[in-house]
Amino acid sequence: MTDAPDSPPALSPPALALPALAPPDRLSTDPKSPFHDQALLERGVGIRFKGVERTNVEEYCISEGWVRMAIGKTVDRRGNPMTMKLSGTVEAWFHDSKAE
Repeated sequence: MTDAPDSPPALSPPALALPALAPPDRLSTDPKSPFHDQALLERGVGIRFKGVERTNVEEYCISEGWVRMAIGKTVDRRGNPMTMKLSGTVEAWFHDSKAE
């Protein structure tokens, strides 16, 4: 037998929830995607593709350099927007952190 008391392990203080300064590397607006994050989308993410700000981006990946954009108002048979994957320089930022 040991004489050590049965004390619970020391807990570290909870991490403070600081807002991220930059959006994630990959984000999708499709709720079925593993890259979908509703909290970040509600915060507002701006996308600049090839130097032009875009509002019709469905999904993006900064490290791989591509965006998936909606093609007009066309939809597939399940009602999802038809998209096209384009390659180029992708920049992302949060609307609430944009200095004006």
